[in-house]
Amino acid sequence: MDRQIEDAKVEVEAKNETKPSYRSDHLMCRTPLWGVAGFLGCGYFAWISFSHVARQQYDWPHDFWTAATYLVWILLLAGLALDTRCLRERLFFGVLVINFVIGCGLTLWSAIPSAGVRTARIGTGALWSLAALVSLTTLGRTADSRKKRV
Repeated sequence: MDRQIEDAKVEVEAKNETKPSYRSDHLMCRTPLWGVAGFLGCGYFAWISFSHVARQQYDWPHDFWTAATYLVWILLLAGLALDTRCLRERLFFGVLVINFVIGCGLTLWSAIPSAGVRTARIGTGALWSLAALVSLTTLGRTADSRKKRV
């Protein structure tokens, strides 16, 4: 009888060890494609932000659908930031969340002066640039992939 209990314990422990975790350790670090895509996408949006400032275009959309879109992106990016355990990816998604929160705030603030929009465009351009650089840090190999290779 004791032997059956010990065998059952060993069996349960073996099942628990092979059970995959729900949370991902790395979302972007698994393949360099995501780091490069993040860099190109964020670089494009930084260029767009700074080109608006260079052309002195300080308009900002103030409609319901734009605000709803910002909210969806904020929820998605916050979920991605909380899902990963990698600090580099959390920083990347965190910078994007901050950027989208600013954009949503500007969308909801319909009486914002042009000087405020100019400052926000410069700030969001800087945040897009920072996110582009942080996405490049995900190109390095993770500690997990180094362990598997050895």
